[in-house]
Amino acid sequence: MSQNPVTQTIRIVLATLFLFWLLLLSRDGHSEEFAVPNSGSPYKSLADLDAGQILHLPTGLMVSREQMMDSISASRVIYIGETHDNIEAHEVQLQVIQLLAEKYPLAIGLEMFRRSSQKKLDLWNQSQLSHKEFKNLFRADWGGRFGLYQPIFEFAKAKGLPLIGLKSSREVENHFRAGDPAPGDTLYPEIDDTDPYHRAFSMSAFGGHTAKALEKPYRMLLLWEETMAQTVAKFLRDPINLDKKLVVLAGGFHVQYGFGIPKRAYRRIPHNYSIILPDITAIPEGLKDREMTVKKVSIPLYASDYAWKVEYKVPGHNKVKLGVQLTQEKGGGVRVKFVWENSNAQNSGMKADDLLLNMDGKTLEGVDDVLELLANKKFDDRSTFQLRRGNKTLTLEVVFRQSK
Repeated sequence: MSQNPVTQTIRIVLATLFLFWLLLLSRDGHSEEFAVPNSGSPYKSLADLDAGQILHLPTGLMVSREQMMDSISASRVIYIGETHDNIEAHEVQLQVIQLLAEKYPLAIGLEMFRRSSQKKLDLWNQSQLSHKEFKNLFRADWGGRFGLYQPIFEFAKAKGLPLIGLKSSREVENHFRAGDPAPGDTLYPEIDDTDPYHRAFSMSAFGGHTAKALEKPYRMLLLWEETMAQTVAKFLRDPINLDKKLVVLAGGFHVQYGFGIPKRAYRRIPHNYSIILPDITAIPEGLKDREMTVKKVSIPLYASDYAWKVEYKVPGHNKVKLGVQLTQEKGGGVRVKFVWENSNAQNSGMKADDLLLNMDGKTLEGVDDVLELLANKKFDDRSTFQLRRGNKTLTLEVVFRQSK
């Protein structure tokens, strides 16, 4: 089914926005200075922090990890933002979860899973969903990069920490996008579009425009955040969770400044919460193409309670490359769409339209499986691929040479 231009615009804008949060760089212009200097850190520029340092933004005081943990212990909800592809941000999330789990009953709310997947998440929580089924659920709800979250999932599994899907279902999103009533007996969440700072910050990330065409992406953003906030509030109201804390893992854009999920959850049920942002201020030269330059807007709010400085590391960066463009097949396997000239794949004899079945004896169900296996390879390592070409099944060996 073809997409109309407005729908395509919504998806492109939102996908770009949430992939590159925290890589946003303010562009000099004629706009006002931030009401709170240094992008919401009034006492100290986050650029002056070293990796691993933690800053309490309201006071400008440096704290240890243990001091931060003691401080946030009074909160029912702890929001930890992320740049979705950053390994270091997920390590911060894992550390906070591990330390909280030592002292408190805990659940983990995730933007990466949809509310419609909760029954399957409950089965996983009860060890009744296989790893393969769980991984496929993640892929269906979120897409790739399961490996980035796997240590968190493994810890949650070992400690019996429930996972809660926060995001709206695709069916609800499609009805909302089309301007139709909510499907079935569901209702759209109450939506507040009156926060001027949320709107200004969002529009700056959308490209600094106020064109009518961007109202629909903004409304979709509101649906996502209100749905996640509604799910947080539902957790807090449930008597079974009275002694539990909730750690929320979401894109930093949804929690920075507090006017996204945190404020919208608080509107529904006032409660204590803390916001921790793994902050990136230095982008490695090889990742400069991931930066976004945005127009500066005046936000009179702290960016978070705590900023935890991290480096920017992505899976497989500057490592071996196969040299192909891949797509996932509905019936299983990974299809080669294109083979780059003089690549390791071409040198092994791999061709466009080959269907990759397994790599080093491991079944390939999606592109993410290939990426995870490649992430562990070094130059001059070898991998064996079983593939189908036409009606033939072939085995090829790939040697991972460094590109010249």
